[in-house]
Amino acid sequence: MIATVLLSIGIVFLAELGDKSQLMALTFALRYRWWVVLGGIATATAAVHLISVGVGYFLGTALPTRAIALVAAVTFLAVGLWTLREHFGPADGQPEPKTPKTASAPFFVVLSAFLLAELGDRTMFATAALATDFDWAGVWLGSTIGMVAADALAIAVGMLVGKHLPEHAIGIGSGLLFLYFGAATLLGAAAPALPGPLVAAVALSAPAAALGVLLARRAVEGRRSASDRPPFTEAARITAGQSPRRPAR
Repeated sequence: MIATVLLSIGIVFLAELGDKSQLMALTFALRYRWWVVLGGIATATAAVHLISVGVGYFLGTALPTRAIALVAAVTFLAVGLWTLREHFGPADGQPEPKTPKTASAPFFVVLSAFLLAELGDRTMFATAALATDFDWAGVWLGSTIGMVAADALAIAVGMLVGKHLPEHAIGIGSGLLFLYFGAATLLGAAAPALPGPLVAAVALSAPAAALGVLLARRAVEGRRSASDRPPFTEAARITAGQSPRRPAR
């Protein structure tokens, strides 16, 4: 069993490097405390991998791949839009929104997001495939440890990067990537015959369109804020330390 655990840890950890779950872990680490994020990820991972090893052990690898991929795609698109809505910076002259560090139930937010996102992920299928040939308990334990370790690395990177870059800028980048992965997953599930380069090119339209809409909205809000600003009167000029205007001769 020890060999199975170690094999599962190595396979899942390598599979998770650069995966979408690391991006989600990084994004959540910018909003909530690291131990809350890690706890939600560990609980969701244990539940999803328990399902996958059960399916792999008792039913082989008979998983509804297309349906699960569609659910995962919708999840990524929703998370991307939500992240952009929370993190997109205000127009000039408007106060910077304060991103909440806590929520009413942050643990359940992370838990539910990872439960949905991991359904149909390549790690789930890899875990189910491993369970067909190895001890299911060892695969479940090793895959859970491997994924939590990979996401913990992403959380650490997010905490380190977050100290040097504006939080809303990182959130915008994460939201755009979520939209890209969601669009690519949706295209791959709806039209599996499309070649990979074409799927990648078409999927770029989703973050590009979202960014264009947000920039246009920001420009409109900036013009509206400028038009609503009160005129700079002589009393305000003197209060601000500026010399009063001299009347024209």
